[in-house]
Amino acid sequence: MALRQLRKVPYNRENDFAIYGQENIRETVGNITKYIYIAMIVISSIGLMVGGVGVMNIMLVSVTERTREIGVRKAIGARRNNIIWQFLIEAMTLSGTGGMLGIGVGLFTAIVIGLLSPLPFGISPLHVSLGFIVAVSVGLVAGIYPAYRAAGVDPIESLRYE
Repeated sequence: MALRQLRKVPYNRENDFAIYGQENIRETVGNITKYIYIAMIVISSIGLMVGGVGVMNIMLVSVTERTREIGVRKAIGARRNNIIWQFLIEAMTLSGTGGMLGIGVGLFTAIVIGLLSPLPFGISPLHVSLGFIVAVSVGLVAGIYPAYRAAGVDPIESLRYE
């Protein structure tokens, strides 16, 4: 009422001002944070897909370069499952190593920001573990096609391969 009198707003007119309290500010910040969170998920998903394609290409090159080795392993008794697991474990190791490097860079960045700015920082073991699991999972998914391709190599043909 005091603001209406101060601004000389007649009784039959709408307020020409707005009052924002802490609840409004909290709601606005919450909405902005929600959209930032969604954007981060979309951007990181694109990065994960690109990383998965990179791991798949590396594994396909590895299968091509090691065709002779695969043939020798099959000739001495390795089963299809052995070859598949070998390449899946290699793909998961490759992407897990990248995930560990990413976690290291993230932890270092959080510590530096915490030291250089008044902004608080926190490192959640749950999120660190989740990041590593996602990195290894990307390697697993990206390694499936190269592993099955390696397991399907004909041992006789691969022994002739140069």
